[in-house]
Amino acid sequence: MSLLTVDGLEVRIGARTLLREVALALEAGELLGVVGPNGSGKSTLVKAIAQLLPHRGEVRLAGEPLARLPARQRARRLAYLGQDDGVRWPISVADLVALGRHPWQSGGWGGASAARAARDREAVERALVAAEVEALRARRLDTLSGGERARARLARALAVEAPLLLADEPIAAADPRHQLRIMELLRAHCARGAGVVLVLHDLTLASRFCDRLLLLHQGRALAQGRPGEVLDAANLRAAYGIEVLGGSHQGEPYLIPWRCLDDH
Repeated sequence: MSLLTVDGLEVRIGARTLLREVALALEAGELLGVVGPNGSGKSTLVKAIAQLLPHRGEVRLAGEPLARLPARQRARRLAYLGQDDGVRWPISVADLVALGRHPWQSGGWGGASAARAARDREAVERALVAAEVEALRARRLDTLSGGERARARLARALAVEAPLLLADEPIAAADPRHQLRIMELLRAHCARGAGVVLVLHDLTLASRFCDRLLLLHQGRALAQGRPGEVLDAANLRAAYGIEVLGGSHQGEPYLIPWRCLDDH
């Protein structure tokens, strides 16, 4: 049974159709990259999967309809990291990451057992280390750079320790080193058995780190499959209107956007 299945997903806002008849399946241990030009529906897709937007169609997590799960159960089994960085609170990084454990606080923050509190502390510590923000644990969020804040927010999502992580452009504000580290972190997260749906724009990182890709164009799935199958010249021309140069280094592929095509 797939960890996540999406069938016939459609999202309409007023008279606009943002997504139409999108289907996908994600296995445990798999990293699925969602790529496509601006406005193609990438963020809409992950928000709909997370039940943050009304939609038609079906979304199932381990065979169960997500919409029917109680909110607390859903929050324990699905972690969502949006791209909107409105976090400017005067709280510490450690306190932000600890918010990822909120779905597990069924008895309230003050009513957790000693064993539960210990598990929460361990989960927070693992997330701080994994996202490379352990040295920032005492820093206030409103004093961090955009890249530091992005890693702290990722740590909060990892602290949930949910089997499914939805991440919308988590590398957008990161420098090149931390872009690579975040992609390596997400791969390691999958290696431990989680599934990740990742929205990103960098086609080289998508082709190198993702198991499969979903290419969206104008709210529809233009292509889906292995990176080499999805990111071919015809699909890139149709979706982005660009020509790319491709190659490999140490056995891993790379793509360089080269020029805009006048006929797009």
